[in-house]
Amino acid sequence: MVLSLVLLDPAAVAEVSQRNIPVPRVLTPHGDRLGYAPVPRPYTGARRLTGVLIGRDPVARRDVMCGGTVLGSRSRSLVLTAAHCLYHQGRPLKHLTFLPGYDQGRPLLGVWPVVRAWVPARWRNRPFSPKLLPYDIGLVGVEGRKRPLEAVTGRGLRPLPTARGTMMRGLELLGYPAGKGYQELQLHRCLGDTVEAVSWGPGLMVTRNCHATAGGSGGPALYGGAVAGVVSSSSPLRDAKGYTVLTRLGGGPFQRMFARADRAMRLRRPG
Repeated sequence: MVLSLVLLDPAAVAEVSQRNIPVPRVLTPHGDRLGYAPVPRPYTGARRLTGVLIGRDPVARRDVMCGGTVLGSRSRSLVLTAAHCLYHQGRPLKHLTFLPGYDQGRPLLGVWPVVRAWVPARWRNRPFSPKLLPYDIGLVGVEGRKRPLEAVTGRGLRPLPTARGTMMRGLELLGYPAGKGYQELQLHRCLGDTVEAVSWGPGLMVTRNCHATAGGSGGPALYGGAVAGVVSSSSPLRDAKGYTVLTRLGGGPFQRMFARADRAMRLRRPG
């Protein structure tokens, strides 16, 4: 499958006027032109675990925002996002902070400074190309003053590894879309079915029922109470038949990175 796509810029604001997802393809009840609808309050379950990840590019002097979600771990301190959400124009972001359960300016579950970040080695060491998208997964470790993250948010999501070629029906994408028609930093959801997108590495999932825009990067793709992927990319917003690309949590690179991150954060805990 040949993809014409753009890496979602978490600092961009999209202005979309046309219906990017044809009406018959919108699976989300009350879904809008991109297939998304606001998440009802109060946030519970995985929606409570999802939030915004904010960082600072000191060179461009701008803040960038992505989504992220709490991942269940022995350290109880890990957040899953997209690898490209930890960089801006090739530079690592500084002063990263995670705000779970974020809702229109309110950090309902506190402000959590990031103390460590991990991405696959090939993401750090190679210029960006579409072949890196199956590895567009990042992890950050956060610390609070007294308790680990999962003691406040509840148990994190279980990662659901899937093999290349696996198709999934009824995934729920969570994120904070930005642009015309969206209230600032309000959690939205989109339901989508997926097919395989590429044949190299761990593979990629693509859904034509959702068209992620700026602010959607790094958000989780949920399936059966677990997280199966991360929102990575989309077709250009001018595409009247838009789609979203999801990086799956399959393959050795993610498993090795997860083990390293969990071990490092456990070693940071006192006692």
